[in-house]
Amino acid sequence: MRLFIAEKPSLGRAIADVLPKPHQKGEGYIQVGNGDYVSWCIGHLLEQAQPDAYDPAYKQWKLEHLPIIPSQWQLVPKANTKKQLSVLRKLIKQADHIIHAGDPDREGQILVDEVINFIGIPATKRSTIQRCLISDLNPNSVRKSLASLRDNKDFIPLATSALARARADWLYGINMSRVCSIQGRKAGYQGVLSVGRVQTPLLGLVVRRDLEIEHFVSKPYYEVFALLETQKGEQFRAKWQPSEACQPYQDEEGRVISKKLAENVVKRITDQPGLITAATNKRKQQAAPLPYNLSALQIDAAKRYGLNAQQVLNTCQDLYEKHKLITYPRSDCRYLPKEHLKQISTVTAAISHVCEPLRTATSEADLSLKSKAWNDKKVEAHHAIIPTERKLDPSRLAKSELQIYELIAKQYLAQFYPAWQYDDRKIEVEISGGKFVATARQTIDLGWKKLFIKNNEKTSDKLNNQNNLTEQASEIKEGETTYDQETQQKLPNLKKGDIVQCLQGEMAERMTQPPKPFTDATLLSAMTGIARFVKNPEIKKVLRETDGLGTEATRAGIIELLFKRQFLTRQGKQIRSTETGRQLIESLPEVATTPDMTAQWESQLTSISNKETSYKSFMEPMTNTLQQLITQVNVKAFEPLKGKGQAAKKKTKRSNTKARYEHSNHNKKRG
Repeated sequence: MRLFIAEKPSLGRAIADVLPKPHQKGEGYIQVGNGDYVSWCIGHLLEQAQPDAYDPAYKQWKLEHLPIIPSQWQLVPKANTKKQLSVLRKLIKQADHIIHAGDPDREGQILVDEVINFIGIPATKRSTIQRCLISDLNPNSVRKSLASLRDNKDFIPLATSALARARADWLYGINMSRVCSIQGRKAGYQGVLSVGRVQTPLLGLVVRRDLEIEHFVSKPYYEVFALLETQKGEQFRAKWQPSEACQPYQDEEGRVISKKLAENVVKRITDQPGLITAATNKRKQQAAPLPYNLSALQIDAAKRYGLNAQQVLNTCQDLYEKHKLITYPRSDCRYLPKEHLKQISTVTAAISHVCEPLRTATSEADLSLKSKAWNDKKVEAHHAIIPTERKLDPSRLAKSELQIYELIAKQYLAQFYPAWQYDDRKIEVEISGGKFVATARQTIDLGWKKLFIKNNEKTSDKLNNQNNLTEQASEIKEGETTYDQETQQKLPNLKKGDIVQCLQGEMAERMTQPPKPFTDATLLSAMTGIARFVKNPEIKKVLRETDGLGTEATRAGIIELLFKRQFLTRQGKQIRSTETGRQLIESLPEVATTPDMTAQWESQLTSISNKETSYKSFMEPMTNTLQQLITQVNVKAFEPLKGKGQAAKKKTKRSNTKARYEHSNHNKKRG
């Protein structure tokens, strides 16, 4: 008898649906027509034991107990899923052959492996376990996955990496949360001051941004423009480019801070001739943005619809499990396997059926085009999030489900549209010894950008008003705009050596602006692009090569946890730090509040997955560092929190204990 173990019931049912009938449904399993069984976990059935399981004395939170480091790790059954664990125990013992069908990622691997290890099976049976990777719950895709089983031993490094991360997060979270909570309690704070390897650097990011805003002193700076006219009477504006001689009058960003200097340039150029020193016109093109991974989708949905990360993840889970309209949503990949090219006709037909607003876009798509998205070398356990081949009555979908589906479908359809083509024009002018530059961008062919223009725009405006184009979340950098005003003007046809006349100089006085508070979109963007907040070049390189701060599956939960702990609060669309959150960051050594440490962890965990580093070489240095961090907590920083916080309710004592450290992937609810 073969036993398929899925990660969750929805996946189990999808597997059973393509196996021989008739089916006999039992409690926690399905027996199929040929005698095989399909069963499932319900997220993690096991969890790391609490400290008091290792020593009853640890029920009391005392500094002398720290650091708590188990000599032999223990997993215990979760109270609310013990029944399903019993079902699996019986089936695993009976099975001749086991097929691991956890989700296609690091966490999905360990989730099923740990159950098999906990129950225990003979080495001979363990050696025959196979791995099934499913990222699309529709029958055809599931059949293909069942026909392409792999040896589960190939994924041992992936499971080891997940195990190392789970244990390291437990050690770090338990010990650092206890020391901060104990010291906070001594200062008069009621409640838990939780610390986590990912949540705390994220909180630190918000705290530092808020402090920078509050302490920001706005200062004036000046820009100079020349209003120029050609011999044909055509007018355009060019911006002054200060020379090296002006550096003493500029700030660190290169902005001119001397009003007298700017006024002098205005006087010097007014009514003076200008010589065209360079004139270029470069035809450029930009390919369609890649299909979504989860973070890019969450960022776009936050900007477009105001949905937070958890709402987007929940909606995606429903579209994937309940409606089977999209592929596996917790993906960190933005590429597709070439094998998928065989399905493009049926997928686009499904989009046209499910999403009425995209029917015209679907009919105009050129399915003969093949974008850079199809790249087998870029696809590992799972691929980008895309629509499936399933057709469903859209009236069965909630508003948010339709919105998210349309975003995913539109990004997919963009792969079948030509590149956006535009001309970048640049004119350099010398006036009274000063350099002035005029730039402009003119669209030649919208290409894939047609899909992202608002429906109420006039056709005549589409080609020239680039500000109306929807920004792609994957391409946006915080604080930047796609184009500035100068790029919107039309430039005359000029060549090097032509003469123009400066009708007048213009000075614009501007004020430096503080950074903007974080929003759901920009905080997620910061997590995925955390490298730009790091100064150390080596750490910056590591963060660029990894997935940033947190993972696709955990980012939403980490943000929500900070709100639950009352470390963050919302002010409209803005996300701001609370006094509790600020004092917690103030109390911790800097290394605990910046992304550097988590970057080093992720680098080592990836090395474990790639068989380049061992479990031991990761865990031993980590525990040594932990002992140092415990002694570096600044006790005085908790004094402003006297009388704040809320004591834990007695009836939720165990749940509060479990929540005293950051929920890593190992502890998060799945399904």
